[in-house]
Amino acid sequence: MLARVFSCAVIGLEGVIVEVEVDYSNGLPAVIIVGLPDAAVQESRERVQTAVKNAGLHFPRHRIVVNLSPASIRKEGPAYDLPIALGVIILSGHLPHDVVDDTLVVGELSLDGVVRHTRGILPMAATARANGYKRMFVPEADAPEAALIPDLEIYPVRTLADLYNHLSGRSLLQPYQPSADDALEPLFTPTDFAEIKGQEHVKRALEVAAAGGHNVLMVGSPGAGKTLLARAIPGILPEMSIEESLDVTRIFSVADQLPPGTPLIKHRPFRSPHHTISHAGLVGGGNIPKPGEISLAHRGVLFLDEFPEFGSRVLEVMRQPMEDKVVTISRAKGSLTFSANFQLIAAMNPCPCGYYGDSQKACTCAPAVVTKYQKRISGPMLDRIDIHIEVPRVDYEKLSGDRLGESSASIRQRVQAARNIQLARFTNSQSTNSRSTDIVCNADMRVGEIRQFCKLQDEGQSLMRAAMSQMNLSARAYHRILKLARTIADLAGSEEIQSAHLAEALQYRPKLMMGSS
Repeated sequence: MLARVFSCAVIGLEGVIVEVEVDYSNGLPAVIIVGLPDAAVQESRERVQTAVKNAGLHFPRHRIVVNLSPASIRKEGPAYDLPIALGVIILSGHLPHDVVDDTLVVGELSLDGVVRHTRGILPMAATARANGYKRMFVPEADAPEAALIPDLEIYPVRTLADLYNHLSGRSLLQPYQPSADDALEPLFTPTDFAEIKGQEHVKRALEVAAAGGHNVLMVGSPGAGKTLLARAIPGILPEMSIEESLDVTRIFSVADQLPPGTPLIKHRPFRSPHHTISHAGLVGGGNIPKPGEISLAHRGVLFLDEFPEFGSRVLEVMRQPMEDKVVTISRAKGSLTFSANFQLIAAMNPCPCGYYGDSQKACTCAPAVVTKYQKRISGPMLDRIDIHIEVPRVDYEKLSGDRLGESSASIRQRVQAARNIQLARFTNSQSTNSRSTDIVCNADMRVGEIRQFCKLQDEGQSLMRAAMSQMNLSARAYHRILKLARTIADLAGSEEIQSAHLAEALQYRPKLMMGSS
């Protein structure tokens, strides 16, 4: 009689139940694995045989067929080692066939039977609960992560022998009990705004950006403080809700970038890839698509330093995710969708030498070279950035002074208050609107929400009409200015968008290209 053990595969960010069937077949002793296994799954034959023997159990000298169902889904990775080994043990008569009927089993085996870390445990646990499973056996290192899903008994398994002893009743494992210490320390330690001298107008722009989740481009000479300012942004971002934390943790788990022993990401991610990154590394991809940097920055910040140095193709593939908040990777075998609701912070020099327009150092670049350098950033990409801010050189008096600026903690309080206003606004809108939405900040608003929440008074209408004509604004720029003005009004605690709020939003639009005159 065949043995049946249930496991799980991860496709994109979602789990799929996999039925591991183990039975005897006619022929010489061997282990045959079918059901679209990749090389890592095929190699589990040797790991399972040795692990079962080192657990003190007999491995049958028969021809054994392992079927991973559904056969239409590609199986990858070593997560099927433990369920295959358990199926062999049940088939050999060491355990009853119904011992794991309501159980999901995942884990990689070492040759001595130790169960090792497996990526994607969080979506697997969520799939287990959604499909009515009562308990789940996972590697000991991954138990805190799996325990984030409620109403599911999580059993941490250290070795294959421990699992056998538990199922046979010889030595029971205890379900994992989450503790208050199960929290992830910040993956990135930000700079305090109080330590940054000068640049008060840039700090204001970054505060507005953090309050509404808006994209920012900083332009300035080398050493003016662009990178330092960007690295201070995580210190003023609002706290994540538990839903956002689980959403971000799921992506890090699937990408296998969740640090060991830290099950839940409670701090907004800050990703800063080098400009040599490929487009697949940035947006995701590969033969078996994996999340890219824009997905790892979901609900957080994607910082692109030396913005024009990124390949033009790399930057252009971000345009659609910046609008849709998701990225779809299409391959011949199918399509996968990853979340990509990130806040873009970019920094660039105005020219190759870096000193075009500098007040103290002359630029050595020809005008044509300056224009060509700045046009590496396409118009459609610039149109998707809400705040364009120049970062000038800091005076000696400010650098040498002992006076500190406003701390990140106090700025964060204003940002959090503005986000709370936005969350309450959109929550009330959802309660009266049958259309579901995941809008949590002003930058997420679509045309319908802009029309509802960004109404201008007569004075604002006149100002906007003049700006549209003089600045040649596109429809996208028009909507982004309204969203930015709504954020500025929220920071000021104003119900209505005043003309002063709209004027500040307009001043953040890009000026004419500095190299073209």
